[in-house]
Amino acid sequence: MTDTLTQLRTFIKSQTSAMIELETILNAVKALAPENGGDGEYEKAAVLTEWLKKNGFKDIQRFDAPDKRVKSGVRPSLIVTIPGKKDDFAIWVMAHLDVVPAGELSLWKTDPWKVVEKDGKLYGRGVEDNQQGLVSAAFASLAFIKLGVQPAHTVKLLFMADEEVGSVYGIQYLLKTQNLFRKNDVILIPDGGDSKGETIEIAEKDVLWLRIHTVGKQSHGSRPDEGRNACLAACDLALRLHDLENVFSKKDPLFEPPYSTFAPTMSLANVEGINIIPGDDVFCMDCRILPCYKLADVLKEVRRRCDEVEKKYGVKISYETPQAEESPATPADAPVVKMLSAAIEKVHGLKARTIGIGGGTVGAYLRSKGYNAAVWSTMDETAHQPNEYCILSNMTADAETLAAMMVE
Repeated sequence: MTDTLTQLRTFIKSQTSAMIELETILNAVKALAPENGGDGEYEKAAVLTEWLKKNGFKDIQRFDAPDKRVKSGVRPSLIVTIPGKKDDFAIWVMAHLDVVPAGELSLWKTDPWKVVEKDGKLYGRGVEDNQQGLVSAAFASLAFIKLGVQPAHTVKLLFMADEEVGSVYGIQYLLKTQNLFRKNDVILIPDGGDSKGETIEIAEKDVLWLRIHTVGKQSHGSRPDEGRNACLAACDLALRLHDLENVFSKKDPLFEPPYSTFAPTMSLANVEGINIIPGDDVFCMDCRILPCYKLADVLKEVRRRCDEVEKKYGVKISYETPQAEESPATPADAPVVKMLSAAIEKVHGLKARTIGIGGGTVGAYLRSKGYNAAVWSTMDETAHQPNEYCILSNMTADAETLAAMMVE
């Protein structure tokens, strides 16, 4: 097996130019969700399918989630299968097709939609998030195809739609409509990590987004006594909700920070003049809560504090939850963690350690359905930033690590 892995790694190391080419092909297609002003992933899935077929991948399936907002009418996800010597379980590697917008173009030193190679890095929107993981998975699998080596177990590459804005048309759709996974499948998501590649994410904080609407009574700025200041009430409420950190106050060193956070974020415009007491106000909260708590208990306390503010200011407060996700952790001794740790040690020469994160990945949806998933990659985490980049040596080493998982 060692000789076979050496051959696989040697092939992968020889493919740097081809990796850059695939990154360039994918980067040129703006796979933006409708929420981000785009037309979805259809074109990107098409160019990726063409590349896969051209390079010898035979078993490619497309799963279309209906979405009338995009020109094609669907949001496609792709599953590529490489048969293994055994099919007692499958090794899944899951990356997403969609990216986020470029943002303020003046902050970019290069065209975000045209890959630029410089000093061992590739620059462009999506090159790290999540094309690095996608390309690593593709070339780890390509090594088996080109060398005529069969993986020890069936390998499944899942390239998903809609990860950046909630996964309703991606993994959530697949989990609802397809029977793809088995409980003993090994699931790896190369969509987060650290610069050394030594941390394996096995848990995520529960995610709770709040959009809070306060309705009072508008009045002239000189007569606040005649109005009911929705902005003032909302500010008070924001402080009270931020204070939930002192109620749900447990700590878990698996995470950084090791406590639950309740952060006011976006506020919408209310009035158009300084001399107007606003009668309507909308603000949002991003809450990342340790999984030892139930979101139902958090929301009960949110409602209680809303009621207190309503009574104090004579306003009405309602809220929506654009996102409310909770999931258990993957056990630290799960097969995916053991296999990945062994592969990291072989390729990177590092002893991996497990962590939890405050951000969200598709791992949460899988774990909530009882599937153990791990998130791992070697990256500087420049996702969503101007001048996003991936390091070529990281992409190659990650492909080698995936190959090490697949070969034994």
